[in-house]
Amino acid sequence: MGLLSKRIDKQIAAYQRDLIETHYAEVDNMYRQIRIWRHDYRNHIQTMKAYAAAGDWAAITRYLDELETDLATVDTVIKTGNPMTDAILNSKISLAHAKGIEVHADAHIPVRLNISEIDLCCILGNLFDNAIDASLKLPQPQRLIRVYMDMKGTQLYISFTNFTAGGKLPKVGKRFQTTKGDGHGFGLERIDAIVERLDGYLSRNSEDGAFTTEILLPQQEK
Repeated sequence: MGLLSKRIDKQIAAYQRDLIETHYAEVDNMYRQIRIWRHDYRNHIQTMKAYAAAGDWAAITRYLDELETDLATVDTVIKTGNPMTDAILNSKISLAHAKGIEVHADAHIPVRLNISEIDLCCILGNLFDNAIDASLKLPQPQRLIRVYMDMKGTQLYISFTNFTAGGKLPKVGKRFQTTKGDGHGFGLERIDAIVERLDGYLSRNSEDGAFTTEILLPQQEK
């Protein structure tokens, strides 16, 4: 039993390490895009000054329209009040947009969380990855993920909703059946284990072509 426990611990540690490395790579990619746009900012100003000097106001209008479209590709910054949550949500939103998935996120965390960064990374990362994978099975116009996070009293409330193909998902026992492999199941088990360890509440529901996961995690203000 001891060897089995050590092997499971190693698998969990490796899984957490890979997950965190992936998240930080996504964050780095997002900020690289922002740095590129900022680097070009001076060139944009000089171009518009040249148009203004020539009195070509129509060209300025067209250029501003192009800049607005370009800015939309990096204007995904969510500020929740919690740095780790900001990093994860923004990286995943950037990834979702790159895959043609619309994301509506409303997240507010006005207090310091009583949860480790690894636990938070595992929960949010897995929820977002599952929602992205499910969304990719739909035509692009139907791809939508809704994220809501806020404090409910002394508990952190997390809600993820995404549309699914084929209507209501079937259940096998207490679990909803998925078409993904072992990695997906392990991610769900990690979420379940963390919520249970933190004395939280978790609910999954599949109705009307949408899949929703709701989590409540007890917190204490510091």
